[in-house]
Amino acid sequence: MSDMTVPPAVRQLRELALSAACAAALRAAARLGVADALDDDPASVDEIARTVKADAGALRRLLRALASNGIFTEVTGDRFAHTDASRLLREDTPRGLRYTTLWATEPWTWELWPRLDEAVRAGRSVFGDLHDKGFFEYLHEDAPESAAVFDRAMTQASALSAQALAGVLDLRGMAVVADVGGGQGGVLRALLERTPALRGVLFDLPEVIADADPCLRPGGSLGDRVQLVAGDCRREVPVEADLYLLKNVLEWDDVSTVATLRAIASSGRPGARVVIVENLIDGSPELRFTTAMDLLLLLNVGGRKHTRAGLEDLIGQAGLILGRVEPVNSYLHMFTCVVSA
Repeated sequence: MSDMTVPPAVRQLRELALSAACAAALRAAARLGVADALDDDPASVDEIARTVKADAGALRRLLRALASNGIFTEVTGDRFAHTDASRLLREDTPRGLRYTTLWATEPWTWELWPRLDEAVRAGRSVFGDLHDKGFFEYLHEDAPESAAVFDRAMTQASALSAQALAGVLDLRGMAVVADVGGGQGGVLRALLERTPALRGVLFDLPEVIADADPCLRPGGSLGDRVQLVAGDCRREVPVEADLYLLKNVLEWDDVSTVATLRAIASSGRPGARVVIVENLIDGSPELRFTTAMDLLLLLNVGGRKHTRAGLEDLIGQAGLILGRVEPVNSYLHMFTCVVSA
């Protein structure tokens, strides 16, 4: 090996230290609409710049940075083309990730990441230290545009897994399913469309329920089979159902997670099923994503992504009886519990 060769560890650490540049470049591309400006055929930087109303020289630098990470690809003649990854930034891509990308790079995230050492030292969220209020309170009171991005990001995330979950969730004998913390209702919609005799309840915060999927609202195609209920599941879940579904909801601190499960156990009749679907830290093929989300949850709400054993322990603390644990797909696991007698 030549003495001039940069050791792999040096290259790795330098790139990671500047990885915020990649996140910022993704956000810039999403906000500019670069992916939407590029069709199936390659286009020149000048053409793309005119469409998105950007400086061509600066846009070329942005595109080259993204292309070095597999987002877009540079072809001959100062032209760029789509990759599978860059297509996910398009507004019209089914199961795309444009809003997930924006959500992960919202302005409040850049305020929090530099204080990760404080959160690790204290073992708690530092969001309140910056804004004098809790994260979701801030989101809906002070940052409505960010709240709207959050709702659309959750809808995109649900679209990626809703059909897979609908395919593995056993609904035999179920008349009513309650999607607790179900956001705009993407998963509930998939379940109702797959099972015509099923009725559903969408339960979430008032401001989230107000923006529920139009299909689930009164007058919508599924509206006559859906009840929209507003509330905070950490306090009570005043809903009676045969199955309570919580998908990527139990990501707060452990006290809030147990409180939510106990609220469901108090409302559910004995034998009612409680199905918890989560990304696990252990055994996940997407460990970089999951561990990064785990740190962001520590920062903003003092929450966490779970290990299997950790989530099993919280389920036991809430008084639910755990049955099967099984994969939904490569990155989600389903914990099936019942309400005790």
